[in-house]
Amino acid sequence: MYSIKEAFYSLQGEGAHSGRPAVFCRFSGCNLWSGRERDRAGAVCDFCDTAFVGSDGQNGGKFRDADQLARHLRSLWPTLNGPGIPYVILTGGEPALQLDPALVDALHTQGFEVAIETNGTRPLPQGIDWVCVSPKGNTELVVTEGDELKLVYPQPQALPGRFDKMKFSHFYLQPMASVAGLAGQPGDETALRSTIDYCLQHPQWRLSLQTHKMIGIE
Repeated sequence: MYSIKEAFYSLQGEGAHSGRPAVFCRFSGCNLWSGRERDRAGAVCDFCDTAFVGSDGQNGGKFRDADQLARHLRSLWPTLNGPGIPYVILTGGEPALQLDPALVDALHTQGFEVAIETNGTRPLPQGIDWVCVSPKGNTELVVTEGDELKLVYPQPQALPGRFDKMKFSHFYLQPMASVAGLAGQPGDETALRSTIDYCLQHPQWRLSLQTHKMIGIE
């Protein structure tokens, strides 16, 4: 059984695949925050900008097995046999709490290229095509290599120097203020400027912005 908060078709708004059409599958639940506002202040990750409690979002629900969920996600892709490889992004919450080999296989059977966005604290099944790790706070990563490391910046307990020797192909910094939904608020420009400055001084890192919020899409 898989619990899915929501699933939708949109453009990837951040990181290495920014601008790419994708089906997003947001899993319910996270191991770093309950998702309830009353618990935010004491959470390991206190800046999350997504709702992941329950299964009542658009195209969400409970799915009895991997094939049912994979077919459901495939139905959200706009063409059955047209050009363009179907691309699914497994996100959350923390998708690694529920993701298993059966679902990875079922998604591949449906023709998907499979990506995951994870906090990196849980082991991943084999066969995922694109692994993006977004470290949070002082958590210990068990996923220390992959395609993309995308770090919200600044985090006092998760500074870039902790991660820059890990085996990732791409390293991104994303300003804290925009992630936390603080765009236009005091401190937003400071966070952006400090992120830009860090990338300029450490060119291993690239700037990632949440372009989907800028243009008003999911």
